[in-house]
Amino acid sequence: MKNEFWAYLDRLIESSEIVIDRPAGSRHPRYPEITYPLDYGYLAGTSSADGDGIDLWRGSVPGHPLQAILVIVDLHKRDSEIKLLLGCTPKETQTALGFHNSGLMRAELLKRPDKDET
Repeated sequence: MKNEFWAYLDRLIESSEIVIDRPAGSRHPRYPEITYPLDYGYLAGTSSADGDGIDLWRGSVPGHPLQAILVIVDLHKRDSEIKLLLGCTPKETQTALGFHNSGLMRAELLKRPDKDET
């Protein structure tokens, strides 16, 4: 059943447009002191706990396979959601994890069991 979960996420990604609205190096629209270390965006036509599209980080691995997800708790927004990690190297994965383990946010990394790290 665990692999079926990841297969369903793959299907969702494959059937959705990836929108990168915050490229690496860009600033957060409401908090300009925050800089995005990787491409950050969402899956168009999907919805997450915040009512917007399912968020994602996109790394440098060609083809951008889904390798992990982050489960986020944000005390400031008082919500929880997931972030997809697409094509992230181990270093990029740690960068995204560190981004969410700051301020009033905390994150846990769930690695895909059937994918090797790049």
